[in-house]
Amino acid sequence: MMSNKMSSNYSSLSSPKAKGPAPFLAKTYALLEEGEEEESGEEGCSRRGKKIVSWNDEGTGFVVWSPAEFSDLTLPRYFKHNNFSSFIRQLNTYGFKKTSSRRWEFKHEKFQRGYKQMLMEITRKKSEPSVFPAFLKASSSSDDHQDHHHHQIMNGGSSAVDEESTNVHRQTLMEENQNLRREKVELQTQLAQFKDLQIKLLDCIAQHTGTSDHKETRLC
Repeated sequence: MMSNKMSSNYSSLSSPKAKGPAPFLAKTYALLEEGEEEESGEEGCSRRGKKIVSWNDEGTGFVVWSPAEFSDLTLPRYFKHNNFSSFIRQLNTYGFKKTSSRRWEFKHEKFQRGYKQMLMEITRKKSEPSVFPAFLKASSSSDDHQDHHHHQIMNGGSSAVDEESTNVHRQTLMEENQNLRREKVELQTQLAQFKDLQIKLLDCIAQHTGTSDHKETRLC
């Protein structure tokens, strides 16, 4: 009886636990799913009703429509930061590809709408950008130059990541600048309205005061 109990305990300890998807992938999938379920909420739409992030039409990828609002409204709800560049770098480490030059659209063959179970099949890349295979193939032709080519790989990969990060940061700043300009125009419009209202109120007070003075004069 004791041996059976010990063997069962050992088997339960030695059996591997069910492995779930990486937290980053699960959170990214969740924000897209919740954004679809609550289209009027901050997860998928802004307060003006404009989409911030959503699946593409085919459900084979997703689009960040407004990086600035995505950083301010969506990222802090799911991650411990609001840095769009960091989010892009995380996508790169899991093999996501930016598939459009006109918008921030990302795809991965195992990251699709309605197929959450495939998230477990996505793993982190051991090497950085897609320039690596070409460099590795070239370096394999000569063992004597292996270290030299490895140095080129690291420098090339690093510069590619830095360039991508710079482009993302520049795009984010442009979006934020546009938002600030729009808010400035709105504030100036409101200020002009308040000034107009102030003038009207002063006119009303002046007219009322003038009428009262006129009545007092007649009584005298």
